[in-house]
Amino acid sequence: MTATAARYLYVTRHGQASEDETTLPEAGRRQAALLGERLRGAPITAIHHGPLPRAEQTARLVGEQLPGVPLLRSEPAGDYIPYLPSREELPADSADQALARLAEFPSAERELGPGLAEEALARFTGTVEDDEPRHELLVTHNFLVGWLVRAALDAPKWRWLGLNHANAGLTVIRYAPGRPPALLLYNDTGHLPAELRWTGFPPELHI
Repeated sequence: MTATAARYLYVTRHGQASEDETTLPEAGRRQAALLGERLRGAPITAIHHGPLPRAEQTARLVGEQLPGVPLLRSEPAGDYIPYLPSREELPADSADQALARLAEFPSAERELGPGLAEEALARFTGTVEDDEPRHELLVTHNFLVGWLVRAALDAPKWRWLGLNHANAGLTVIRYAPGRPPALLLYNDTGHLPAELRWTGFPPELHI
């Protein structure tokens, strides 16, 4: 019989990107390097990252601090709308605003996103068939972090909305046999100096 072990999924949003989102400026590179330093002692065996440059560059900079850990490009780790809620699912006082915001995104992100989101759940979450726990890092984007956290907490599907994640913040989810997922850490930025925290958040959410 195949053994089943826990998966520890370390999740981060890419470092702060340039205005055109094609690269990481100095602040984003520092964030990524500092996250890598924080993760040096973690038994991470793989770094999964989305296909866009800001995620790929972040993964590479983190990987420089974790020698020998492979970088694995993954389409489901990309930037997209993971779930399109209906008006009836949303709180009445914010439904119009939320739907209008989602309508501004490219049609490809809205149409292909739900399928990629389900693929991300299948690929990155749940226990593993192994004798030992597995530790993996996922370098992705704000929306997918929210989707994975929502799923771990078994919240309604629309509730990925409003779960914002700082650039290079760290979230850790544990998937253990026979237990519900456990959110061990969420959006922790303790490895970043004050001037590099909260980037990626709208100003009104800076604390």
